Amino acid sequence: QVPLVESGGGLVQAGGSLRLSCASSGRTFTSYAMAWFRQTPGNERLFVAVSTSTGGSEYYADSVKGRFTISRDNAGNTVYLQMNSLKPEDTAVYYCAAGSYYNRLWGYTGNYNYWGQGTQVTVSS
Repeated sequence: QVPLVESGGGLVQAGGSLRLSCASSGRTFTSYAMAWFRQTPGNERLFVAVSTSTGGSEYYADSVKGRFTISRDNAGNTVYLQMNSLKPEDTAVYYCAAGSYYNRLWGYTGNYNYWGQGTQVTVSS
């Protein structure tokens, strides 16, 4: 059973918006950090944004700051990524991740124990 399931990807024109969702399945992630990463073919998986815990703080990669917003539902088990002013360079497979850790290495993939299967986002110019 996949613990995290993403949805909401698709094809959008540059300047448009998409909202990704990531729902937990069979496990509670209320106290976990939940994050979004993205990956393009042949490249490493890169940090996009993190919600440190339910009611906690949010941090963003510089490349998406001011355009993307991460949020969680009140139960803390669903995380969203609202993506506005999309650019062609935002095209990637987006992955949701959850982890319980005590450092501030938000972008370190090794901090995350649970991953979704990914959802494709394609931004056309």
